[in-house]
Amino acid sequence: QVQLVESGGGLVQPGGSLRLSCAVSGSILSIYTINWYRQGPGKQRELVATITRSDGSTNYAGSVKGRFTISRDNAKNTVYLEMNSLKPEDTAVYYCNAVLFGFGGTYWGQGTQVTVSA
Repeated sequence: QVQLVESGGGLVQPGGSLRLSCAVSGSILSIYTINWYRQGPGKQRELVATITRSDGSTNYAGSVKGRFTISRDNAKNTVYLEMNSLKPEDTAVYYCNAVLFGFGGTYWGQGTQVTVSA
């Protein structure tokens, strides 16, 4: 089992910044990737960023590339999403997700609300 707990959401003005945290516990060595998803009002859930646990490689959705950075702190078992130059369309519930090796499944946190509004 893997447990994920998100934190750091809140209200921010357009152009502002926010850092989200995902605390990971459980069978950490079974994790292939940690991912950030988001779901805005009336929208599908979309993949925002991915980090591979083994080597730290990253990938981003085109809509956030150059503005968001995913990173890890292995000593703290925490993954971060640094969000800069925020836009109203970034408003969403942001979810941390873990994908396990093989067919071990996926796990989700409960989400944290990010609202970008003047």
